[in-house]
Amino acid sequence: MNASSLAAAEKDLQKKGYLDIDVDPTIDLFAAINQLKKEKNAIILAHYYQEPDIQDIADYIGDSLGLSQQAAKTEADIIVFAGVHFMAETAKILSPAKKVLLPDLKAGCSLADSCPAPLFKKFKEKYPDHVVVSYINCTADLKTLTDICCTSTNAVHIINSIPKDQPIIFAPDKNLGAYLKKKTGRDMVLWDGTCMVHEIFSNEKITQLRMRHPDAKFIAHPECEAHILEQADYIGSTSGLLKYTMENEATEFIVATEAGIIHQMQKKSPHKTFIPAPPNNTCACNECPHMKRNTLEKLYLCMKYELPEIILPEATIRDGRACIDRMLDISAKAGLGG
Repeated sequence: MNASSLAAAEKDLQKKGYLDIDVDPTIDLFAAINQLKKEKNAIILAHYYQEPDIQDIADYIGDSLGLSQQAAKTEADIIVFAGVHFMAETAKILSPAKKVLLPDLKAGCSLADSCPAPLFKKFKEKYPDHVVVSYINCTADLKTLTDICCTSTNAVHIINSIPKDQPIIFAPDKNLGAYLKKKTGRDMVLWDGTCMVHEIFSNEKITQLRMRHPDAKFIAHPECEAHILEQADYIGSTSGLLKYTMENEATEFIVATEAGIIHQMQKKSPHKTFIPAPPNNTCACNECPHMKRNTLEKLYLCMKYELPEIILPEATIRDGRACIDRMLDISAKAGLGG
């Protein structure tokens, strides 16, 4: 959904009065949401970066693609995706017959938004012999222009599965792309996109933090800039970071990704200490403002009125799914998950 259609959808919601509704502060939102789940045969998906209350009430918590895959396997009629817009689009692509809701239509993504499909289409035309590999964190429209999707977990394998004489365009994250070039030795053409959350970590502040916590393991998401990744003890996807903190013997971890994941880290390893890596600003930790647009109140209203709904053209669902299916096929043959 582009900016104009997003604005039109919000205007339509305003006409219906949905955005003007105040939630009764005396309502037990946890109880009310659980009741709505039963009445409507709905499930709630929460990305790791959501606020703790939303994570705690969700049926499934995880990375974006894994959540959409899990939802597709259920008998639910309604999928409520507490995440950002491209994630809800992916859920719709994998479950076209289900109603997919997003608590706040403005919950976008700086990375996905950095690669508008019309601009990328013109960019792609400059490299007609290139295969396009796109990170799953992109819009449905960009997926229709993509040959193979990838996740941060399987990206290295996906790149290595492509014949060495086949040139590649990688979109939209230039930091993940640079990491993949280093890991695979492939000279890929990179789209110039980034995630605002992973771009502003302070190298100086992290160094100071490591000096104060010399026994702490420094772990980072591959969307971070190269100079941050160079000093990491472990680099991995959000779920990979969580698993690492559970299995590693260290009791302190400095975490360079969105701070929402720390809630799950603390739940899984309550005896360990987790320190959010400091960004290059005045904040104490690094949070995604788009993810945090979703609140428990918005989740309740979303389920009660079944709005806002994610609707995609059939052609977008068909063409967007092709690159995901190709990724899953490559991963399955290698014995990898999504």
